[in-house]
Amino acid sequence: VKKLLSFLTCLYFIPQVCGSIILGVSIWIRVSGSQQVNACSHTSTIMFAGVNLLIAVGAIIMVLGFLGCCGAIKESRCMLMLFFIGLLLIVILQITGGVLGAVYRSQVESALNNTLRTSVDALQSTSGAYKEYQEEFQKFERENQCCGLLEGPEDWGQNFNKPSSIICQCETETSSSDLCTYYQGRYIYQKPCGEVIMKKLKDNLIIIMGISFGLAVIEILGLVFSMTLYCQIGRK
Repeated sequence: VKKLLSFLTCLYFIPQVCGSIILGVSIWIRVSGSQQVNACSHTSTIMFAGVNLLIAVGAIIMVLGFLGCCGAIKESRCMLMLFFIGLLLIVILQITGGVLGAVYRSQVESALNNTLRTSVDALQSTSGAYKEYQEEFQKFERENQCCGLLEGPEDWGQNFNKPSSIICQCETETSSSDLCTYYQGRYIYQKPCGEVIMKKLKDNLIIIMGISFGLAVIEILGLVFSMTLYCQIGRK
């Protein structure tokens, strides 16, 4: 029994390590993503909802891992039961979130498209109220070699034809047929930025799904180990 207790005690360090990794990766996605799509702040709520959830889950797992370690070292059935219940709730919420995400996936994409259409109004504004947003979005266009959100240069409206405007302007050395197109007397990027934003969203979702899958395996092992240790301590 003592050997089993020692072995299971060591295993409780795994959730803490995994929680730290999940927390670190999630924060990295959140920070780097915020910098990349700062110009598209209207879409940030949708894009980072899953990341924010992972940050919370990573922090909770770290706390639960510490609780499990203390319960195993002190052979406290109360701590182990709290660990089991907390981890079980996370697994249930995680499965529920996955099912809801799969069911309402089309609605999420539709909501994102509606959000992008709202952002188009900000690009077309000539009042100066969205000047800072427009400047940030132009930086986003240059960095990602794209133009507009949904319909390319048409999304900029009258702002595109302002004197000495460089909106969507493609660099001379990169004015290839694949990247740029000739429009109203100059070369501009032909890919809408909406495609770039959607790709970033899907890439982040792939990372989130991968982390969530690995997390589910660890959580199930944690449930098995905690109940095994709980029963072993009860038999002593």
